[in-house]
Amino acid sequence: MKGVDKRMNELEQIGAVFLEDTIQTFKSMKKLADGAMRQLADEQFAVSPDPQSNSLAIIIQHMHGNMLSRWRDFLTTDGEKPDRNRDGEFEPRDLTRDELLALWEAGWRVLFGALEPLTPDDLLRPVTIRGEAHTVIKAIQRQVSHYGYHVGQIVYLGKLLVGNSWQTLSIARGQSKLYRP
Repeated sequence: MKGVDKRMNELEQIGAVFLEDTIQTFKSMKKLADGAMRQLADEQFAVSPDPQSNSLAIIIQHMHGNMLSRWRDFLTTDGEKPDRNRDGEFEPRDLTRDELLALWEAGWRVLFGALEPLTPDDLLRPVTIRGEAHTVIKAIQRQVSHYGYHVGQIVYLGKLLVGNSWQTLSIARGQSKLYRP
């Protein structure tokens, strides 16, 4: 029985590390996007590089809608809530910077509010997204990928809009040697 108990303890530790790392990953994503958005003028939130691309405002609206849908009642209801209007998330709305940032923060609050209470015992529980069965791990990984994609868009669009006055959010070009051990 000692071997089984040891194995269960190891699995519990792996689950705890997974949850801790996932929360940290989401916090890092948010920090990157926040750093990009801080560098933008209010009117730049509505700019899109071409008619087929999304503005920061649209990306924020979409992430907000997705976060509310996926993370509200995460363990007990489908991740695609009936009250979500996904298509509407991609329609321009006349929102101020403060209103957009309030949506942004509200979405992240719901995400962290759903993730922080999870325990390793929850990780293999079944959840659904659009009627498709997922483990909690799979549902989390799906959102890590999705939000990472959109945060990359936010940073890239921010760099494009700010131009030469952009302040890097990571290691500046030509500075990598400063970060080697």
